[in-house]
Amino acid sequence: MKEIILHYLWLHKRFDVTHIFTTKNEKIEILHSGQYLQTSGPDFFNAQLIINNQKWAGNVEIHVKSSDWYSHQHEIDKHYDNVILHVVWEHDTEVYRKDKTEIPVLELKNFVPKETLQKIEKLLQKKSWINCENVIDTISDFSWLSWKESLFFERLEKKSSLVFNALENSNNDWESVCFMFLAKNFGLNINGSAFFEMAKSLPFSIIRKESSNVKQLEALFLGKSNLLNENFQDEYVKEIKSIWEFQKAKYALVEQKNIQTQFYKLRPDNFPTIRLAQLASLYSKYQNVFEVLVNVYTLSEIKTILKVEVSEYWQNHYNLDKISKKKIGKVSDRFIELILINTIVPLQFAYQKYKGEEDFESILKLLREVQPENNAIIERFSALNIPIEDAFDSQALLQLKNEYCDFQKCLKCRIGIEILQKSNTFEETKS
Repeated sequence: MKEIILHYLWLHKRFDVTHIFTTKNEKIEILHSGQYLQTSGPDFFNAQLIINNQKWAGNVEIHVKSSDWYSHQHEIDKHYDNVILHVVWEHDTEVYRKDKTEIPVLELKNFVPKETLQKIEKLLQKKSWINCENVIDTISDFSWLSWKESLFFERLEKKSSLVFNALENSNNDWESVCFMFLAKNFGLNINGSAFFEMAKSLPFSIIRKESSNVKQLEALFLGKSNLLNENFQDEYVKEIKSIWEFQKAKYALVEQKNIQTQFYKLRPDNFPTIRLAQLASLYSKYQNVFEVLVNVYTLSEIKTILKVEVSEYWQNHYNLDKISKKKIGKVSDRFIELILINTIVPLQFAYQKYKGEEDFESILKLLREVQPENNAIIERFSALNIPIEDAFDSQALLQLKNEYCDFQKCLKCRIGIEILQKSNTFEETKS
């Protein structure tokens, strides 16, 4: 038995609530199960119960065994002083609060139907991809809509926490934070970490000073990314290397060996040289990129801002010192959409929270304009007949897979809960 199953059983009352008793044979009536906050402290807050004709208001703690109360040292923790009921699967010892008063115990295994446990076990059985893959397409559109919105904002909350951490470490400089996350996502999966380290190691005040000349920014970004360490024959590259050497001395910049960019398995348009040249073009065009992007909520406007061209040298070079016959164009629409999803929207969300002026509807509307991501997870959901119309849908489904399905949190997932409810309804109809 797992604790998460007990949480589900208690929260959704998957037992005969009209005939439950404590281990002392005291009748229990559940007026309110409590708030399932999933934070530190008792599992359910502000429950209301009637035990042996006495009304109680307080918290409910859940364990597999009663003795877990002592294993977790709750008897000396003041946060558990207000526990009014200990719900367990197996009662193996009496339980006392810090003040030595005994806590009533509900031993659930005596009241949960065997069929209910079988249905839960069936849902939690590992399938080839996700546990509910055989029935997920039976979920109602209404359930999907409300759950996707919750998942989407869960994902944004997680991303915004990274933004706030960076903000705290940059003296609340939003432009600096914007640069770090833009750099990270310009590097995509392969070079994202290296680009982020490069951006984090550069005081944004230096970028402000160098932004009047794209060549200065190229030298700064390429040099800090350890891409100018070789001996080059090309006159342009010699020049930007010379600029970089001057910048190192002027700003006391230290080379970091841990910043290592990769070219392997990348399409030329995604080479780190090209992405850094594009980033340099963007910051030479707009010195305050965050200020420009933070209040823009239409895809067309964002594309206008981000559709920058690389400088002349990079229009026929993918690598330093090597001419390419192919002419390199502007930043693609699809790449801009990825930047919008992974950088701009999280920054807008975090900034709205920071100001206390939350307008999340504008963010939802913006994501509805953007195509869904094209990756293995989204393809598998699509194959299961889950409608995926835009980036809002795909972001929600990525959160579902990565944070729920992969950890088998079916009993905390509204899809899993509805599947069990439908199963119960079906069985009741049959009988």
